[in-house]
Amino acid sequence: MKGRCRLAAIGVLAAGMLLALGSNPGMAQSRAHVYLLRGLMNIFSLGMDTLGTELDRRGIQTTVTNYSDWETLADQAAARYHAGTEGPIILIGHSLGADAVMSMGAYLGRKGVPVALVVPFDCTDSFPATPNMARVINLTKHFYMTRGPGFRGSLLNVDLRGDPNIDHLNIDKSPRLHARIIGEVMAIVGAHRAGAPTAAKPASEDKSVVKGALDESTGSIRPAAKPAADAAAKPQEAKPQEAKPQEAQSAAPPPSSGTPVIALPEHGSAHPASSAQ
Repeated sequence: MKGRCRLAAIGVLAAGMLLALGSNPGMAQSRAHVYLLRGLMNIFSLGMDTLGTELDRRGIQTTVTNYSDWETLADQAAARYHAGTEGPIILIGHSLGADAVMSMGAYLGRKGVPVALVVPFDCTDSFPATPNMARVINLTKHFYMTRGPGFRGSLLNVDLRGDPNIDHLNIDKSPRLHARIIGEVMAIVGAHRAGAPTAAKPASEDKSVVKGALDESTGSIRPAAKPAADAAAKPQEAKPQEAKPQEAQSAAPPPSSGTPVIALPEHGSAHPASSAQ
């Protein structure tokens, strides 16, 4: 009789614990969510749909929509995050959608919501990374992202100007870039599922700029080859007064510009923003 009472008491206690855990959303593990934003008119950024499908197949929750919906999405994501049902949050966009994910990330920061990863595919302008962003990977033919006040995460500008096979209209569809970003997303989601904190990549990468062409066999960026003359003239490189004015302009923007342009328009061509999608 005593044994039965003891078992009954243990059963009641166990049921109470399960009920308490189930009724507290903060105790349940939240679910990762990837937001993918297309650019203008929903017809030039269909690589976001393809990337969303690839992530869906890997069991990742995704939302693919137009860039104009970013603020509504951010409000919904913030509500779910604070309810304990959503996170980590990942933002990916192309063209005007790339601009939108940077704005959405900053907006989420003002609502106290961290963003694990932001991936702009060729923004139409330069944006600062905000303190709530853990990692920003900027895939670009035109503009660099900058470190905003208080930003302590990882910032990587992947300069694809050296790749003639990638332009503003097809950068979002590159299978190799998709593979790279899927790897980043899966690493974040895997760490979250394992209960490990989502950490930014080493700070040594924060100020790096990867330049060159996309390696179709590996999905990595082949660094641009250094001209032999440059390699043989290292002492001259150390003398600022001998640098060509044009090279100095492309290496860094004027101090007062605030938005560094890394690919100045060719003579007679339109500014990248004028052909934004």
